[in-house]
Amino acid sequence: MKLPTLLLIGATCTLFAGCQDEPTSGDPYTQNVSTANSIGTEPANLASDTDGTCDTDSTGDSTSIAAQSRHFTFTYAGALTDIKPGAKVSIWLPIATDTHEQKILNKQIDVPGEYEINRELRFGNHVLYFQATATEQGEVPFKISYELERQEHLPALTEYFNESQTELFISASRFVPTSANLLDQLIDRKELDQNILRRGRQLYDSINTHMKYDKPAGGLWGRGDSAWACDSQHGNCTDFHSLFISICREQNIPARFEIGFPISSERGTGTVSGYHCWAKFVANKKWIPVDISEADKDPSKTDYYFGSLTENRIAFTIGRDLELVPQQQAGPVNFLVYPYAEVDGKQHSSFRKGFKYSDL
Repeated sequence: MKLPTLLLIGATCTLFAGCQDEPTSGDPYTQNVSTANSIGTEPANLASDTDGTCDTDSTGDSTSIAAQSRHFTFTYAGALTDIKPGAKVSIWLPIATDTHEQKILNKQIDVPGEYEINRELRFGNHVLYFQATATEQGEVPFKISYELERQEHLPALTEYFNESQTELFISASRFVPTSANLLDQLIDRKELDQNILRRGRQLYDSINTHMKYDKPAGGLWGRGDSAWACDSQHGNCTDFHSLFISICREQNIPARFEIGFPISSERGTGTVSGYHCWAKFVANKKWIPVDISEADKDPSKTDYYFGSLTENRIAFTIGRDLELVPQQQAGPVNFLVYPYAEVDGKQHSSFRKGFKYSDL
């Protein structure tokens, strides 16, 4: 079966940071994965699950559908811009790797000069590092081309949680606190279900009701600041899922941040204007995905996006407050999906996008 390919285009923007890791033993991204291949139950039944198995419908038969898959190329390209010509630049680029839902089939790297690929220190994300001298135009180009297969995540496609990583995924970060007042603004604690899966659905619904997907010009959205998101009641995917992760972790429910790029559901060739992120939390020792901002944009898929993810995306990194190798000088990286660069030890955020996809 043929799967679709992806391509990206150019535009100037501000850098954000974040990264991912690949499924090897000891990595937090993928642990003890059991793939039930292409069969999954309706996500609407997931919140009624009490033991990690899938519910049956009213007839007693398992409600299942075949997971969709997609085969495509993705071009991660662009250039750092607005640099003093001749200046030396340190650049870190996130590298997409195999995960629970995707398999990287081929990768080609084109950057000026020698590069190395290291593991980010907190979450094991793969990150390419190189140094370059800015051109006469004040730019440093980069291009990484991927061929991959991405599978839809349905409830039967089980991804198990490694309990040795509990502390990593219940700890607060700069913009993702675990303070009690966030949860208290969203839901009455006395109403929380004792079953973690059903409680996860309550938290998902509370944020979907409380927040609106909105990116007003000049706003503070996009940092993934949980307290700001809760107070402002709007933001982008980063803000939605940071708040969700905060209130999960406040209850000692492990939760993690994942980031990459969205791909149009229409097969073919196109460009990608920006990143997309989602979250996962642990119930019954399994990672449960949620995409609350997409549910907010399309209420008809509210049930689907609790427990399922479409195949129309590529994941790059996980986690917040990243520690790169070699170590960056400007402090922890909030999240890594766009290039992270430093000039004279200071973060340089101006770059031109050239992200593309093409189905195969």
